[in-house]
Amino acid sequence: MDLRSDTVTMPTPAMRDAMAQAPVGDDVYGEDPTILELEAMGAALLGQEAALFCVTGSLANLLGVWLLAERGEEVLCDAKAHIVRAEMGAHGALHGITTRTWSTPDGVARVEDIEPMVSFDSGHLVRTAGVEVENTMNFAGGAIQPLDQVRQISAYCHDHGLGLHIDGARLANACVATGASLADYGSLATTVTLCLSKGLGAPVGTLLASTPDRIARARVQRKRLGAGWRQAGILAAAGIYALENNVDRLAEDHESARAFAQEVRRGAAWAVPDQIATNIVVVDTGTMDADLVVAQAEERGLRLSKLSSTQVRAVTHLDVSAPECVEAGRVLAEILQEAQPA
Repeated sequence: MDLRSDTVTMPTPAMRDAMAQAPVGDDVYGEDPTILELEAMGAALLGQEAALFCVTGSLANLLGVWLLAERGEEVLCDAKAHIVRAEMGAHGALHGITTRTWSTPDGVARVEDIEPMVSFDSGHLVRTAGVEVENTMNFAGGAIQPLDQVRQISAYCHDHGLGLHIDGARLANACVATGASLADYGSLATTVTLCLSKGLGAPVGTLLASTPDRIARARVQRKRLGAGWRQAGILAAAGIYALENNVDRLAEDHESARAFAQEVRRGAAWAVPDQIATNIVVVDTGTMDADLVVAQAEERGLRLSKLSSTQVRAVTHLDVSAPECVEAGRVLAEILQEAQPA
């Protein structure tokens, strides 16, 4: 039972068939018909005019943030954001963009947290060029950014000449959970990504969407970074299949996450939140070291990821059934019976 991440999903036989039958061409020349189809589909779904197919979410974020800020400028984001915790410092190392962060207990971005941090060019301070919001918030347990809050942030950014990047790593999960559309969120952003290789089940790939001019710039920068595609329509076909077949079923993963958490509560009620928003469950290990919890779970056929010395994470997905998620929760509950709240 591998609940380390929803990135571990494997393409289904039907998805593999779609990949095998995909017409392809050289995408550096703009001639791969399946990539062009995916990019047009993604742009329309996200309420934008153009899109770019990238190999990873980290690359798509790197390009999306780069489109907002010049070298020496800054982007504001949550302290738990993937762009500052899990992208190897790439925005500073490769593009010279600095970041400053706000902190919230629930991972939800709010204008009142952002507004006091904004620094307009005065000749002394780093100029704020944009704001980044992650939906859902991975390290905050799959927290959903409420659409009304994102609308307020978008309006503030528009009124003050700031860009807004939405890291849509699990944006489809947020939409399935709330009933909002991808375009409801995507149209609010200057740049927005949508990952295809997590809960949607494609083997690789993330879309970056924005205006045609910005996407043309991003395409050049993508190649400059060594990430131009050739006959990658084989991979784009998996993305098309995922968008056409695997969005609505994300609700099953959310239900599995709730069932997992319910089982954990039977042995350690203190270890998991009362409410599980989507497909991510952050588990407090209390007085047990997280490394020990991960190791004991592995011995019993359950794979989890460590977030900190006192936290582990479980992520439900299409390759782990609902009964398996219940069993996984039971296993973890038994392990945590040896622990106490920290």
